[in-house]
Amino acid sequence: MPELSERAQYLLKALTERYIREGQPVGSRTLARDAGLKLSPATIRNVIADLEDLGLVRSPHTSAGRVPTVLGYRLFVDTLLSVKPLEHSLIDEFKLSLGTDTDAKDLAEIASNLLSDVTRLAGVVTLPRREHAALQRVEFLPLSEQKVLAVLVINEQEVQNCILHTERNYSASELQQYSAFLNEQFAGRELNEVRRRLVSELRETREHLNRMMATALDMADQVLGEAEQGSDYVLAGQTNLMEFEELCKVNTLRHLFEAFNEKRHILHLLDQCVENEGVQIFIGEESGYQMLDECSLVTAPYSVDGQVLGVLGVIGPTRMAYERVIPIVDATARILSAALNPKD
Repeated sequence: MPELSERAQYLLKALTERYIREGQPVGSRTLARDAGLKLSPATIRNVIADLEDLGLVRSPHTSAGRVPTVLGYRLFVDTLLSVKPLEHSLIDEFKLSLGTDTDAKDLAEIASNLLSDVTRLAGVVTLPRREHAALQRVEFLPLSEQKVLAVLVINEQEVQNCILHTERNYSASELQQYSAFLNEQFAGRELNEVRRRLVSELRETREHLNRMMATALDMADQVLGEAEQGSDYVLAGQTNLMEFEELCKVNTLRHLFEAFNEKRHILHLLDQCVENEGVQIFIGEESGYQMLDECSLVTAPYSVDGQVLGVLGVIGPTRMAYERVIPIVDATARILSAALNPKD
């Protein structure tokens, strides 16, 4: 992260805050008024030019104004942000809404709606992880048009279905072979252990596997990616994102909503937050997923008795009001944790 003079920090902060509020490129004259410094527009232009050289701001299209880059937002969030304390009335509202005696899935839905309503962004909460989820058996059934129906039985009673898209059509006898091989290898083992073994075997021994074994492991890897612990979330307020000009391009919205529906990429990103304490923020391309390049994700884990059960957060444009969103996400995670903890 580049080191900035106090003046440059002040102007970057003023520029970023203005852009977050207005969503329009910020010019030097506007910045001079906002910053409240006794500097000429020419001096400010020189400082902004330096910020641009450092990759902290950029000029979109032919506009004379500047907007923050991902690196600029990161510096702003990490070193320049002034987080606003939450109103006591809002905290009380969250405690009341999440204090109901209901199951964990219902509480997750309530939390996602609260996050969405208060931030006017999209609220997301992963469902609590199972303590023990063992694979009893897997069956593959042929469908038309190069598709296979995978049926998993977990913990003897829970049944999950998943449709796999394959490179060719498979016969029922082929799929029975794959099922028998996988059940012999993995039945009775916990899903997370099975997934680890699958990934390891596919990576290390693919060249030594015969075609049947490799195909079976590939199929199992796909379906267990859906069924693994923490493999679902509840989402609320995704239509709020349509109110932001930078997200309203047809392709941007289409890819974003496809990711919401498919869930796999969002879940993988959220899973990275499970082992981290406190609030974690992905800004734009930091997520590693192209459909989120114009978005930021603010997350925090929630837990019971010190054991992390899942992650909640807010998805919005990179110019979200971080100073307000961060404490809302943090407080919601703490209140949800308290609601899930067994009461004496």
